[in-house]
Amino acid sequence: MTTPKAPAVLVLEDGRTFRGRAYGAVGETVGEAVFSTGMTGYQETLTDPSYKGQVVVMTAPHVGNTGVNDEDPESGQIWVAGYVVRDPARKPSNWRAQRSLDEELAKQGIVGISGIDTRALTRHLRERGAMRVGIFSGEALADDAALLQRVQAAPQMKGASLYEQVATTEPYVVPAIGEKRFTVAAVDLGIKGMTPHRMAERGIEVHVLPGSATVEDIYAVNPDGVFFSNGPGDPATADHPVSLVKGVLERKTPLFGICFGNQLFGRALGQGTFKLKYGHRGINQPVQDRTTGKVEVTAHNHGFAVDAPLDGPFDTPYGRAEVTHVCLNDDVVEGLQLLDQPAFSVQYHPEAAAGPHDAAYLFDRFVELMEGQRA
Repeated sequence: MTTPKAPAVLVLEDGRTFRGRAYGAVGETVGEAVFSTGMTGYQETLTDPSYKGQVVVMTAPHVGNTGVNDEDPESGQIWVAGYVVRDPARKPSNWRAQRSLDEELAKQGIVGISGIDTRALTRHLRERGAMRVGIFSGEALADDAALLQRVQAAPQMKGASLYEQVATTEPYVVPAIGEKRFTVAAVDLGIKGMTPHRMAERGIEVHVLPGSATVEDIYAVNPDGVFFSNGPGDPATADHPVSLVKGVLERKTPLFGICFGNQLFGRALGQGTFKLKYGHRGINQPVQDRTTGKVEVTAHNHGFAVDAPLDGPFDTPYGRAEVTHVCLNDDVVEGLQLLDQPAFSVQYHPEAAAGPHDAAYLFDRFVELMEGQRA
């Protein structure tokens, strides 16, 4: 028999409430409510810095089956603002598990809620759009009107600048695995641990730099290529990283960006960004690579997108560019490339942590650009 958890309540900014039981830490948290459709990979999701400021609703009903281990995190901590599940595992069952998900959430102070109808909550967010939400339990509980006021007083995700809060403050190096072939400067805007590892597997020595780095810092490592990572927040606020992208493009160094990096690349090319109604989050999003015609099943975590023309090449300060990838669910731009110099980006996560391996070729494409530039 397990001890019943304390009562908890989830309050959306439009006033809708869901009542359940505390999961993880007891207390109060407020953030943007988003839903993730992945049935596996919850540990990688929780430790993805791109989820900073967001309360993640899991659409899969049963969460926590495989527990938590010290090998799968994508960063040094859990970044989600809160966690919402329907039916948490009472006891983890996996040979790699070292503790339960509930214990890990509590240890890191992540307030969550369980036992609510996450299907109804997801449908609500799909119809009304992502919105602010609060989870309250223990001494944080109050009448619904007071809790709603706390939620509505919280900052919006639109206009939020968050990458500085998750990026490394000191440079570090991920050495190449095997023979070193290239050096890459990776600008950390919320990078996941598997990303430099995927490059290291290809003989790349990765110099991870803070998001506050300068163009001079980037070129001090004598890079063969420059990478811009994923990260949280509104790309419209990220003027400094955009200036870094422009600095790299002016030097015609091979460039690769993912997720937030894709949005910064789009801005550098003169295109705008906008907030999606409820975003793409999960490990089963269909994307078409227009350069090959192939369809990939991909891992996503983005609430903003690039507003670029889908009907053919467009002019930029760095030559012609085109949209290379689109989401087949809603035609959102999922990739860009320059046609006259070596630079490209994708909106999704090719590092497969968690998620499918369909997009692993993108790291090889980056290598090919650096090989071509060297030749």
